[in-house]
Amino acid sequence: MSERPSQEEIATWQKRFAVACNNRAWELVERPDRTPSEVHEMLHAAHAAAWHWARVGTSLHEARANMLLGMAHALAGESTLGLRYARLAFNYFNEHEAPDWEQAFAHATLAAAAKSGGEPALHAEHYAEAERLGNAIADPQDREVFMRSFAQVPRP
Repeated sequence: MSERPSQEEIATWQKRFAVACNNRAWELVERPDRTPSEVHEMLHAAHAAAWHWARVGTSLHEARANMLLGMAHALAGESTLGLRYARLAFNYFNEHEAPDWEQAFAHATLAAAAKSGGEPALHAEHYAEAERLGNAIADPQDREVFMRSFAQVPRP
């Protein structure tokens, strides 16, 4: 008979899987020319990360997962889901104190989803705010990370 893993071991694995899937999905988000296979992988990785964070993360982890899901679905052209997840993330970061980079990402995600969903006014509003906030990110490394993803959001 095999020994069953403890709840602590399972939680450790889930956190590792959440981080790995999250990182892979963002890597694919940042890629300018994704193949159809990579789009498929990006969506799977984003959903896997969200599932694992829902089990072992905090509400902040879940909000970040929603932001990733919003961006991934928007870039995949799935506007309904993109807008749904982007709004969930935006509402969370709008209601909670968040670092400068998370505020910028929340606006960028909503801009991408609005573009995908054919909402030009919403797209332009959140694109401009994401650009303003992104340029004001204090930490150069955080700003660079943001700008790599923001580069994938079409200009209004």
